[in-house]
Amino acid sequence: MSFNLNQTQLSIIDSVQNIMKNFDDDYWLQCDKENKFPHKFYEEIASGGWLGICMPKQFGGTALGVSDASIFMQKVSETGGGMAAASSIHINIFGPHPIVVYGNNKQKEKWLPPLISGKEKTCFGVTEPDAGLDTGKLKTFAKKINDGYLVNGQKIWTSTAKIADKILLLARTIPVEECKKNTDGLTLFYTELDRRKIEVKEISKMGRAAVDSNQIFIDNLEIPDFDRIGEEGKGFKYILDSLNPERILIAAEALGIGKNALSRAVKYASDRIVFDRPIGKNQSIQHPLAENWIELEAAELLIAKAAHQYDNGQNAGGMANAAKFFAAEAGFKAATQAVITLGGMGYAKEYHVERLLRESLIPKLAPVSAQMILNYISERVLGLPKSY
Repeated sequence: MSFNLNQTQLSIIDSVQNIMKNFDDDYWLQCDKENKFPHKFYEEIASGGWLGICMPKQFGGTALGVSDASIFMQKVSETGGGMAAASSIHINIFGPHPIVVYGNNKQKEKWLPPLISGKEKTCFGVTEPDAGLDTGKLKTFAKKINDGYLVNGQKIWTSTAKIADKILLLARTIPVEECKKNTDGLTLFYTELDRRKIEVKEISKMGRAAVDSNQIFIDNLEIPDFDRIGEEGKGFKYILDSLNPERILIAAEALGIGKNALSRAVKYASDRIVFDRPIGKNQSIQHPLAENWIELEAAELLIAKAAHQYDNGQNAGGMANAAKFFAAEAGFKAATQAVITLGGMGYAKEYHVERLLRESLIPKLAPVSAQMILNYISERVLGLPKSY
């Protein structure tokens, strides 16, 4: 593979930088302080057609690969928006993939164009309070009724549910005791987020206040048969198709945060004069930042390889998980070191590195923990016995 960016990728970077000039540090700080979704940013991204970067051209997308999407998301995060910017559009980049692969033509024609144009927003309802990463333990149940399903249950950490029009919902349609594997019997739906039947309660959290995270309670939500994606009982298989691209994109977003934090730290170290010399002249400042640079460059290579494997139809599971693991750690370390480099000013909101540090924790925790990634690589890549 070539390490040189192609013309399309260079154009992506140029376009993102032009967009982000309209959204400075003060914009993102205000969104964070006021718990305000970045609607203007979202609308500008949508108007440029970027929400459909990986979608088929016939529905308004540009049909580019995950390699291109990862560069796009990295630059969105790297230019100061961090996870607030990335998370506001993240679901559109990877989330509808099961619709593209398993939806029928009528579903694609109805659902994809409004998503790509930004006229409709969606959220992803998978995780539950008592299940966590053990998806086979999901309890939200969709009971078959005439011409549809009646759904009851709850989900947690459902991002953007406060402003979403639709929900991509995974629910059980066959009792787990009747299934050979506990991941069988799960069905995937794409349906209206009917607020008369779905109560949304926002979770107050440490960072990324601009993009809401929620617990949702579903009470007798009726879903028509048309809103079921693919076959009943195969929903877990369908969402697996979006997991590797999601890990790659999360890694790219963490990389963006790390690069932005490092850039701010380097500038401060060059400008800050103590004892008649810039603090960046001291090796105690230089060396940690140099290590951050090395780790971020290594993360970028892991992301590029994982995306290359995915786009070329290879098994990208190991590399996608490795990229997510390593980039999340590198981004967090760079953000932490930026705060340390700035000292007391690093703790001040006006310098923004404390915001980047808070947001850098998200890729470390979600959508899968570092420990589960190590379990996956131990078992699936190294061939060791399953440990859980």
